[in-house]
Amino acid sequence: MNTRNKMDPFRIAVLDLYQGEANQGMRGIQSIIESWSEQKGVRTQVDYFDVRIKKQIPDLSYDAYISSGGPGSPLDSRYEDWDVAWCQWLDQLNRWNQHASQGQEKHIFFICFSFQLACRFFSIGVVCKRRSTSFGVFPVSQTEEGKQEVIFDGLKNPFYAVDHRDYQLIHPNLERIKEMGGRLLCLEKERSHVPYERAVMAVRFNAHMIGTQFHPEADPQGMTHYLNQDDKRKTVIGKHSEEKLKSMLADLQDPSKIQWTKSRVLPNFLDKAYQEVTSKTI
Repeated sequence: MNTRNKMDPFRIAVLDLYQGEANQGMRGIQSIIESWSEQKGVRTQVDYFDVRIKKQIPDLSYDAYISSGGPGSPLDSRYEDWDVAWCQWLDQLNRWNQHASQGQEKHIFFICFSFQLACRFFSIGVVCKRRSTSFGVFPVSQTEEGKQEVIFDGLKNPFYAVDHRDYQLIHPNLERIKEMGGRLLCLEKERSHVPYERAVMAVRFNAHMIGTQFHPEADPQGMTHYLNQDDKRKTVIGKHSEEKLKSMLADLQDPSKIQWTKSRVLPNFLDKAYQEVTSKTI
Protein backbone atom coordinates (compact mmCIF):
# COMPACT_ATOMS: atom_id res chain seq x y z
CA MET A 1 0.00 0.00 0.00
CA ASN A 2 1.18 3.51 -0.76
CA THR A 3 2.12 5.84 2.07
CA ARG A 4 0.16 9.06 2.28
CA ASN A 5 1.89 12.27 1.16
CA LYS A 6 1.64 15.16 3.63
CA MET A 7 0.56 17.48 0.80
CA ASP A 8 -2.54 15.38 0.11
CA PRO A 9 -5.85 16.88 1.28
CA PHE A 10 -7.87 15.07 3.95
CA ARG A 11 -10.53 13.41 1.80
CA ILE A 12 -14.05 12.98 3.17
CA ALA A 13 -16.97 11.22 1.48
CA VAL A 14 -20.49 12.07 2.67
CA LEU A 15 -23.15 9.51 1.78
CA ASP A 16 -26.61 11.11 1.44
CA LEU A 17 -29.38 8.63 2.28
CA TYR A 18 -32.22 11.16 2.49
CA GLN A 19 -33.78 9.97 -0.80
CA GLY A 20 -34.31 13.52 -2.02
CA GLU A 21 -36.39 14.58 1.00
CA ALA A 22 -35.87 18.09 2.36
CA ASN A 23 -33.80 17.88 5.52
CA GLN A 24 -31.41 19.69 7.84
CA GLY A 25 -29.03 16.75 8.17
CA MET A 26 -26.88 17.31 5.10
CA ARG A 27 -26.58 21.02 5.81
CA GLY A 28 -25.54 20.21 9.38
CA ILE A 29 -22.87 17.75 8.26
CA GLN A 30 -21.51 20.21 5.71
CA SER A 31 -21.34 23.07 8.23
CA ILE A 32 -19.50 20.90 10.77
CA ILE A 33 -16.89 19.81 8.23
CA GLU A 34 -16.37 23.39 7.03
CA SER A 35 -16.04 24.76 10.59
CA TRP A 36 -13.71 21.95 11.63
CA SER A 37 -11.50 22.43 8.57
CA GLU A 38 -11.23 26.16 9.17
CA GLN A 39 -10.58 25.85 12.93
CA LYS A 40 -7.95 23.12 12.52
CA GLY A 41 -6.32 24.59 9.43
CA VAL A 42 -6.85 21.31 7.58
CA ARG A 43 -7.13 21.29 3.80
CA THR A 44 -10.05 19.02 2.91
CA GLN A 45 -11.67 17.56 -0.15
CA VAL A 46 -15.34 16.74 0.48
CA ASP A 47 -17.48 14.82 -2.02
CA TYR A 48 -21.19 14.05 -1.68
CA PHE A 49 -22.90 10.89 -2.93
CA ASP A 50 -26.64 10.48 -3.53
CA VAL A 51 -26.96 6.83 -2.52
CA ARG A 52 -30.67 6.11 -2.84
CA ILE A 53 -31.79 8.06 -5.92
CA LYS A 54 -28.67 8.21 -8.08
CA LYS A 55 -27.17 4.98 -6.69
CA GLN A 56 -23.86 6.74 -6.06
CA ILE A 57 -21.34 4.95 -3.82
CA PRO A 58 -17.84 6.29 -3.02
CA ASP A 59 -14.75 4.25 -3.77
CA LEU A 60 -12.12 3.30 -1.20
CA SER A 61 -9.82 6.25 -1.82
CA TYR A 62 -11.24 8.49 0.93
CA ASP A 63 -9.79 8.92 4.41
CA ALA A 64 -13.11 9.31 6.24
CA TYR A 65 -16.76 8.62 5.48
CA ILE A 66 -19.95 9.99 7.03
CA SER A 67 -23.18 8.16 6.16
CA SER A 68 -26.32 10.18 6.88
CA GLY A 69 -29.75 9.61 8.30
CA GLY A 70 -32.78 9.19 6.09
CA PRO A 71 -36.42 8.16 5.83
CA GLY A 72 -37.99 4.74 5.58
CA SER A 73 -37.47 1.25 6.93
CA PRO A 74 -34.00 -0.27 7.31
CA LEU A 75 -35.71 -3.67 7.06
CA ASP A 76 -37.84 -3.24 3.94
CA SER A 77 -34.95 -1.84 1.87
CA ARG A 78 -32.77 -4.92 2.29
CA TYR A 79 -33.09 -6.09 -1.32
CA GLU A 80 -33.19 -2.70 -3.02
CA ASP A 81 -30.26 -2.00 -5.34
CA TRP A 82 -28.94 0.95 -3.37
CA ASP A 83 -29.07 -1.00 -0.09
CA VAL A 84 -27.18 -3.94 -1.62
CA ALA A 85 -24.56 -1.54 -3.02
CA TRP A 86 -24.26 0.27 0.35
CA CYS A 87 -23.68 -3.06 2.13
CA GLN A 88 -21.07 -4.08 -0.45
CA TRP A 89 -19.31 -0.75 0.15
CA LEU A 90 -19.33 -1.34 3.91
CA ASP A 91 -18.04 -4.89 3.47
CA GLN A 92 -15.18 -3.64 1.27
CA LEU A 93 -14.23 -0.98 3.82
CA ASN A 94 -14.33 -3.50 6.62
CA ARG A 95 -12.09 -5.89 4.69
CA TRP A 96 -9.73 -3.05 3.79
CA ASN A 97 -9.34 -2.10 7.45
CA GLN A 98 -8.64 -5.68 8.45
CA HIS A 99 -5.59 -5.75 6.17
CA ALA A 100 -4.48 -2.11 6.14
CA SER A 101 -1.25 -0.99 7.73
CA GLN A 102 -1.35 1.59 10.51
CA GLY A 103 -2.46 5.01 9.31
CA GLN A 104 -4.15 3.68 6.18
CA GLU A 105 -7.41 2.53 7.75
CA LYS A 106 -10.70 4.11 6.68
CA HIS A 107 -12.82 5.88 9.31
CA ILE A 108 -16.62 5.71 9.13
CA PHE A 109 -19.40 7.46 11.06
CA PHE A 110 -23.00 6.21 10.73
CA ILE A 111 -25.95 8.46 11.62
CA CYS A 112 -29.50 7.32 12.50
CA PHE A 113 -30.81 5.42 9.44
CA SER A 114 -27.25 4.49 8.44
CA PHE A 115 -26.64 3.36 12.02
CA GLN A 116 -29.62 1.02 11.74
CA LEU A 117 -28.30 -0.36 8.44
CA ALA A 118 -24.86 -0.94 9.97
CA CYS A 119 -26.38 -2.71 12.99
CA ARG A 120 -28.34 -4.93 10.60
CA PHE A 121 -25.25 -5.57 8.46
CA PHE A 122 -23.07 -6.58 11.43
CA SER A 123 -25.92 -8.53 13.12
CA ILE A 124 -25.29 -6.98 16.53
CA GLY A 125 -28.87 -7.00 17.79
CA VAL A 126 -32.52 -6.69 16.84
CA VAL A 127 -33.45 -3.83 14.52
CA CYS A 128 -37.20 -3.32 14.78
CA LYS A 129 -39.99 -0.77 14.47
CA ARG A 130 -40.87 1.29 17.54
CA ARG A 131 -44.41 1.39 18.90
CA SER A 132 -44.42 5.13 18.20
CA THR A 133 -42.15 7.73 16.62
CA SER A 134 -39.45 9.20 18.82
CA PHE A 135 -38.98 12.87 18.02
CA GLY A 136 -37.43 15.56 20.16
CA VAL A 137 -34.44 16.61 22.24
CA PHE A 138 -33.70 13.85 24.74
CA PRO A 139 -31.01 12.89 27.25
CA VAL A 140 -28.64 10.13 26.12
CA SER A 141 -26.90 8.01 28.77
CA GLN A 142 -23.34 6.76 28.32
CA THR A 143 -22.38 3.26 29.43
CA GLU A 144 -19.18 2.73 31.39
CA GLU A 145 -17.41 2.01 28.10
CA GLY A 146 -19.07 5.06 26.56
CA LYS A 147 -17.46 7.25 29.21
CA GLN A 148 -14.07 6.19 27.82
CA GLU A 149 -15.00 6.88 24.19
CA VAL A 150 -12.90 9.65 22.63
CA ILE A 151 -15.76 10.71 20.33
CA PHE A 152 -17.69 11.80 23.43
CA ASP A 153 -14.85 13.81 24.97
CA GLY A 154 -16.23 17.02 26.46
CA LEU A 155 -19.79 15.73 26.89
CA LYS A 156 -21.63 15.39 30.17
CA ASN A 157 -23.40 12.19 31.15
CA PRO A 158 -26.17 12.22 30.21
CA PHE A 159 -25.87 14.60 27.27
CA TYR A 160 -28.66 15.88 25.03
CA ALA A 161 -29.25 15.09 21.37
CA VAL A 162 -31.90 15.26 18.67
CA ASP A 163 -33.70 11.95 18.21
CA HIS A 164 -36.01 11.31 15.24
CA ARG A 165 -36.76 7.68 14.46
CA ASP A 166 -39.39 5.04 13.84
CA TYR A 167 -36.94 2.14 14.23
CA GLN A 168 -34.50 1.08 16.92
CA LEU A 169 -31.82 -1.38 17.97
CA ILE A 170 -32.64 -3.51 21.02
CA HIS A 171 -31.30 -6.77 22.50
CA PRO A 172 -27.67 -5.93 21.63
CA ASN A 173 -25.43 -8.97 21.20
CA LEU A 174 -22.61 -7.90 23.50
CA GLU A 175 -20.47 -10.96 22.70
CA ARG A 176 -20.70 -10.24 18.98
CA ILE A 177 -19.83 -6.56 19.53
CA LYS A 178 -16.83 -7.52 21.66
CA GLU A 179 -15.63 -10.05 19.08
CA MET A 180 -15.65 -7.27 16.48
CA GLY A 181 -13.50 -5.08 18.71
CA GLY A 182 -16.44 -2.84 19.48
CA ARG A 183 -18.25 -1.42 22.50
CA LEU A 184 -21.80 -0.50 23.46
CA LEU A 185 -21.59 3.24 24.14
CA CYS A 186 -25.00 4.78 24.85
CA LEU A 187 -28.61 3.98 25.69
CA GLU A 188 -31.77 6.04 25.48
CA LYS A 189 -33.19 7.63 28.61
CA GLU A 190 -34.70 5.41 31.27
CA ARG A 191 -38.48 5.17 31.08
CA SER A 192 -39.54 3.40 34.25
CA HIS A 193 -43.22 4.04 33.48
CA VAL A 194 -43.16 1.79 30.37
CA PRO A 195 -42.23 -1.91 30.12
CA TYR A 196 -39.93 -1.53 27.11
CA GLU A 197 -36.23 -2.22 26.76
CA ARG A 198 -34.04 0.84 26.39
CA ALA A 199 -32.89 1.26 22.81
CA VAL A 200 -29.19 1.47 21.93
CA MET A 201 -28.14 5.00 20.97
CA ALA A 202 -24.49 4.55 20.01
CA VAL A 203 -22.09 1.73 19.20
CA ARG A 204 -18.42 1.54 18.32
CA PHE A 205 -18.40 -1.33 15.84
CA ASN A 206 -14.62 -1.57 15.74
CA ALA A 207 -11.57 0.67 16.02
CA HIS A 208 -12.50 2.71 12.94
CA MET A 209 -16.29 2.50 12.65
CA ILE A 210 -18.75 4.19 14.99
CA GLY A 211 -22.41 5.13 14.79
CA THR A 212 -25.12 6.98 16.66
CA GLN A 213 -28.89 6.56 16.59
CA PHE A 214 -29.22 10.25 17.43
CA HIS A 215 -28.31 13.16 15.15
CA PRO A 216 -24.97 14.71 16.20
CA GLU A 217 -25.12 17.10 13.24
CA ALA A 218 -28.35 18.80 14.40
CA ASP A 219 -28.11 22.43 15.44
CA PRO A 220 -30.54 24.89 17.09
CA GLN A 221 -30.88 27.11 14.01
CA GLY A 222 -31.72 24.30 11.63
CA MET A 223 -34.10 22.53 14.00
CA THR A 224 -35.86 25.77 14.94
CA HIS A 225 -36.33 26.59 11.25
CA TYR A 226 -37.63 23.06 10.65
CA LEU A 227 -40.13 23.18 13.52
CA ASN A 228 -41.40 26.65 12.64
CA GLN A 229 -42.57 25.58 9.19
CA ASP A 230 -46.38 25.43 9.20
CA ASP A 231 -46.62 21.82 8.06
CA LYS A 232 -44.00 20.64 10.56
CA ARG A 233 -45.65 22.54 13.42
CA LYS A 234 -48.99 20.93 12.61
CA THR A 235 -47.40 17.48 12.37
CA VAL A 236 -45.64 17.76 15.74
CA ILE A 237 -48.71 19.17 17.47
CA GLY A 238 -50.92 16.52 15.86
CA LYS A 239 -48.67 13.57 16.74
CA HIS A 240 -47.54 14.86 20.11
CA SER A 241 -48.92 18.12 21.52
CA GLU A 242 -48.43 21.86 21.50
CA GLU A 243 -46.67 21.56 24.86
CA LYS A 244 -44.22 19.11 23.28
CA LEU A 245 -43.47 21.60 20.52
CA LYS A 246 -42.90 24.42 23.01
CA SER A 247 -40.63 22.18 25.09
CA MET A 248 -38.54 21.26 22.05
CA LEU A 249 -38.16 24.89 20.98
CA ALA A 250 -37.06 25.81 24.50
CA ASP A 251 -34.52 22.96 24.58
CA LEU A 252 -33.07 24.19 21.30
CA GLN A 253 -32.20 27.54 22.88
CA ASP A 254 -30.22 25.93 25.70
CA PRO A 255 -26.50 26.11 24.70
CA SER A 256 -25.67 23.18 26.97
CA LYS A 257 -27.85 20.78 24.97
CA ILE A 258 -27.73 20.04 21.24
CA GLN A 259 -25.38 22.89 20.34
CA TRP A 260 -22.85 21.42 22.77
CA THR A 261 -23.32 17.95 21.28
CA LYS A 262 -22.90 19.28 17.74
CA SER A 263 -19.66 20.99 18.71
CA ARG A 264 -18.16 17.77 20.11
CA VAL A 265 -19.21 14.47 18.50
CA LEU A 266 -18.49 14.80 14.76
CA PRO A 267 -15.55 17.20 15.31
CA ASN A 268 -14.04 14.62 17.69
CA PHE A 269 -14.55 11.95 15.02
CA LEU A 270 -12.80 14.10 12.42
CA ASP A 271 -9.98 14.86 14.87
CA LYS A 272 -9.38 11.16 15.53
CA ALA A 273 -9.56 10.20 11.86
CA TYR A 274 -7.24 13.00 10.76
CA GLN A 275 -4.66 12.29 13.47
CA GLU A 276 -4.54 8.60 12.62
CA VAL A 277 -4.54 9.06 8.86
CA THR A 278 -1.74 11.64 8.94
CA SER A 279 0.41 9.73 11.41
CA LYS A 280 2.20 7.97 8.56
CA THR A 281 2.65 10.80 6.08
CA ILE A 282 5.90 11.43 4.24
